Amino acid sequence: MNPFKYGTIVDGEYFTDREREMRYILQQIDSPNHLILISPRRFGKTSLVSRVATHVDRPVIYINLQKATCTADLAAMLLKALFKLHPLESLKYHVQNFRVVPTITTDALSGNIEVSFHPATDTASILEDALGLIEATGDPRRRTIVVLDEFQEIASLERGTDKRLRAIMQQQQNINYIILGSQESMMTEIFEQKRSPFYHFGLLMHLSKIPHDDFLRYIADRMPPECDTTAIAEAILRVTDCHPYYTQQLASQVWNMLTYGEADEGNAVELSIEQLVRIHDLDFERLWLRFNTTDRKIVQLLSQGRRLSDEPTLRSSTAYSAVRRLVHAGYVIRTDEFRLEDPFFSLWVREHMV
Repeated sequence: MNPFKYGTIVDGEYFTDREREMRYILQQIDSPNHLILISPRRFGKTSLVSRVATHVDRPVIYINLQKATCTADLAAMLLKALFKLHPLESLKYHVQNFRVVPTITTDALSGNIEVSFHPATDTASILEDALGLIEATGDPRRRTIVVLDEFQEIASLERGTDKRLRAIMQQQQNINYIILGSQESMMTEIFEQKRSPFYHFGLLMHLSKIPHDDFLRYIADRMPPECDTTAIAEAILRVTDCHPYYTQQLASQVWNMLTYGEADEGNAVELSIEQLVRIHDLDFERLWLRFNTTDRKIVQLLSQGRRLSDEPTLRSSTAYSAVRRLVHAGYVIRTDEFRLEDPFFSLWVREHMV
């Protein structure tokens, strides 16, 4: 079986390193405090927190705010997750005493529970009741862990939701919140700006790339042993720059090439890159066509490893505004410097548009 996994939550033998980060998170949630974890998309935040959850004997509720289109959705998602931890029958009395009673349906075949609220209901009370029930079912000796992923999306819900949410959360004693976000500027504004309701709500932690040497050993140990596995791993990391998702993706493709005899160790990495770029050619072209002229100049510069200041035709204010937009959309990330998030798109741009 291919030993590299990407695109879903990575766990078990597929999980790479992050031992130091795991210990740090475990220390934080072994206290009454909360944690805010920030990194670019596909750096493995969700996989890391999922891994942590397997090391604690505590109930865990996971919510992705990207799935919530309104505050009522958020409240319904919280209750649905809670019903997976506790039988509905044991919570029925509490739910019946909600100020707004939700509609709860159960699939007779799968046993899945669906929760919904009438769109015109008082969102302040339903959010407070949902979180209040999670608090009431909690145990101060085994605090419930509530993971709120893509938390920057709170800004897209009804105005004032962040204030109401903060007011509820600060009163709770039986919950540890782990808040994840992929928009660094928005997350920093939410948790570091004094005017924000969530100012200094918890400890801020930035998740960086997996260290080169750790990732090198991980890849080399999983490549077919008859190859120069260290050289192959080095070649992969030169392309992906230790980005967790793209490293696993390229390593998976290289492993397939070597295992099924489609390439040898001398050309497996190169052929794998060509195949991945070719597979996504149409997607990359569509993406390029959506960019305006300034965006294209910036993308071209970054694909060549150059800085924005290297292009005299770009005004600094225009370039900064465009980069912020590209970062917000997830096409550009900033670690030590700005770079394109997808190394294969970067290669495509160099090949077709430079």
